[in-house]
Amino acid sequence: MHAIRRGFQVADRPRADSEEGDDFARLMEEASAPKFHREGETVEGTIVALGDDVAFVDIGGKGEATIDLVELADPDSDVQVKVGDKVQAVVVSTVGGLKLSHKLARGAVTRPRLIEAFRSGLPVEGRVEKAIKGGYEVRVGGQRAFCPISQIDSRFTADPSVHVGQAYTFRIIECKEDGKELVVSRRVFLQEEESEKAEEIRRAVVPGAVLTGRVASVMAYGAFVDLGGGVQGLLHVSEMGWSRVGNPLDVVRLDDTITVKVLRVDGEGGGGKISLGLKQLQVDPWSTVGEKYKVGQALAGKVTRVADFGVFVELEPGVEALAHVSAFAPTGKKDGWKTAAPPGAVVAVEILSIDLERKRIGVAVLEAGTARAEAAAGGSAGAPGGAAGSGVTASGVAGSGAPQPAARVEIVAGARLTGKVERLETYGVFVFLAPGRTGLVHISETGVDRGGDIKKAFPIGSDVEVIVLEVDPAGRRIQLSHKAVLEAKEKREVREYAEQQDQSRPESFGSLADKLRAAIAKKKEEPDS
Repeated sequence: MHAIRRGFQVADRPRADSEEGDDFARLMEEASAPKFHREGETVEGTIVALGDDVAFVDIGGKGEATIDLVELADPDSDVQVKVGDKVQAVVVSTVGGLKLSHKLARGAVTRPRLIEAFRSGLPVEGRVEKAIKGGYEVRVGGQRAFCPISQIDSRFTADPSVHVGQAYTFRIIECKEDGKELVVSRRVFLQEEESEKAEEIRRAVVPGAVLTGRVASVMAYGAFVDLGGGVQGLLHVSEMGWSRVGNPLDVVRLDDTITVKVLRVDGEGGGGKISLGLKQLQVDPWSTVGEKYKVGQALAGKVTRVADFGVFVELEPGVEALAHVSAFAPTGKKDGWKTAAPPGAVVAVEILSIDLERKRIGVAVLEAGTARAEAAAGGSAGAPGGAAGSGVTASGVAGSGAPQPAARVEIVAGARLTGKVERLETYGVFVFLAPGRTGLVHISETGVDRGGDIKKAFPIGSDVEVIVLEVDPAGRRIQLSHKAVLEAKEKREVREYAEQQDQSRPESFGSLADKLRAAIAKKKEEPDS
């Protein structure tokens, strides 16, 4: 069994005092032994003494390091440090003691120091003098150096002149001719800094976090945002605004500084794909849709796009409605309904349905020229519900060329309406009456004799008059009759014919005689010519 006391290992058996003394001396010597440092290592220490030419720095351990006083002096050669000050420097030599360099990182260097900086990887400061072929001429202290254009920044430089006159920190990547030919890189230094910062940034990248970043690149589908340390996230075009964004450049530009919200992070530790959002930091326009819009309301909107299943209409930025293809009257031509609402057109629409939970609004495009359409286009929305007291939820017939009265269509039994032939089936004809309201004319109610040509009598997209026979309580099944219209028309024609016959019937003989005598008497009264 062994026991640990004060960091020393003590055996169970008694030990001689001389042995314990030797162990203590050995441990003290190890503790006070100088620490080993490598060239290029950054260290921090305390100035313990100032000599004529050097300052002595305690960086821990038994020994001390030295740094030239000229490197601690200001441009006027005045030493600005004193005993007890903390300094940070880089180990540039370990031969004959530790030699530190403090001012080398700020560019005040000599050629021997530049050679030491190259060997140790010590960063140096330089000023970009001018742009030359393939890169830049950089002044490092009194020495000229070359920086390739690919090494001036961690990202592509479109305009080389932006770096001219700037003071940057570089690393010497090539040193030839005893320090006369130097090639420096700022990119290497930036990448080292980014690597150190990346870990901190990734810890902050969590869903819901609001961060500031720089637009690194802009693509057709969105923009990549640099959050720092080379950590980039994708701001998809669909997340740039509540309204539809066609071109990301309308919202962001290269190198813009923007504030974004982290939506998703794939993978653990922030190492996966990062999805960002911009519109989430803005007010959601759907939060007020329930107050602004009502079913039956007529208003103007802008067609944003046309799909195979319908037309999207923007009612306000961030609020789009769908006019489904079923809400358009048939035209008899393939995709003929699309001519009623081309992209970019401002159209009058009527709201058919509102689903706040799913953020969907269904509308129908009103025919141009109607009273409701003109009221909507003029900025005054039609009152929900149509005519006062009607209580009808069906809206006016939409689509190009669709017959549509000024008021909303009331579909009740006995009503005589004009619709458009939507499609033909073996059992009858479907007639479009209003958006979402299609009725069936049974084959027996078409007025076409058995064996007659239904297609010829009812061309797709043609107008047809019908009488409503029956409407179920839900309003989904509507039975129509065209034969009733023909019968009513026939009865009217018979009645009109009878009336005409009554007016043209021959008058009695007495009446004719009276008229003849009156004409002869009038002739006698006239003077001779």
